[in-house]
Amino acid sequence: MAGRSIRSRKKKEQIINRVVLLVVIILAALVLLPLWWIFRSSLMSNGTLYAYPPAFIPHEWKWSNYTEALKSFLYWKYFKNTFTIIIPAVSAGTITAIFCGYAFARLRFKGKKLIFNLCVGTILLPGMVTLIPLYVFWTQGLGLGGTYWPLILPYLTGGGFFNIFLIRQFLLTIPRELDEAAAIDGASRMRTLWTILVPAIKPAIVVVGMMLFIQIWNDLLQQLIYINDMEKTTFAIGLTNFTGSFGTKWNLAMAATCMTIAPGIVIYIFGQKSFVEGIVLTGMKN
Repeated sequence: MAGRSIRSRKKKEQIINRVVLLVVIILAALVLLPLWWIFRSSLMSNGTLYAYPPAFIPHEWKWSNYTEALKSFLYWKYFKNTFTIIIPAVSAGTITAIFCGYAFARLRFKGKKLIFNLCVGTILLPGMVTLIPLYVFWTQGLGLGGTYWPLILPYLTGGGFFNIFLIRQFLLTIPRELDEAAAIDGASRMRTLWTILVPAIKPAIVVVGMMLFIQIWNDLLQQLIYINDMEKTTFAIGLTNFTGSFGTKWNLAMAATCMTIAPGIVIYIFGQKSFVEGIVLTGMKN
């Protein structure tokens, strides 16, 4: 009877696992379907896109659409302009998030809880509330309108308190005994942070960097407000203008879209392992 019960339990577990796997495959297919549809549309003629019923796989793979799109979509100029913003902003945001998270997790200072609670409250503050005051401050106050600085300097504060909060939560999982042992060996706080704590919270740092990357990459509204020079156009603005100019040539618009999302996919592939670890909050590994 015991053996039969064990076999019955294993059979039920196998059935449940298969059902869960099937559900995951279906959900993954639903997530990937829009990406495939964009890619598939980028390889079809404009007339074929309007055919009914629509073809799931192109009958003819027109790679020439990408060459045609590049004649009007200034990809490398947009690439340079976009990463002129992303590289300093993501670097500054990640580094300051590490310092601020360390301060809230390890240091003791007056008003720490009050400041932390106020900062947590800013997460609930809609970005549209501060849009006009920040615009007046950057353009009329500092005269930085039409430059990249309003899109870079705000990330000197961690790029949002959620990033600081994430770093802090990871640091709290690391025993303070490590800090004390480093201090006994003569290590300063700065050395302890960069040689012991930072390597231990690498997944969280990768998550913060990738979230900042996505935030800036998709920030069409801010870029439209502060960038008024065509020579400084980014991917977000360039793709919007391209789609508006070639509204009837959706195959070329889809080709430009594929080229635009390619850098983000490449970056995610390289940081995928640490990104997943950071999301599930694995903390320090022994």
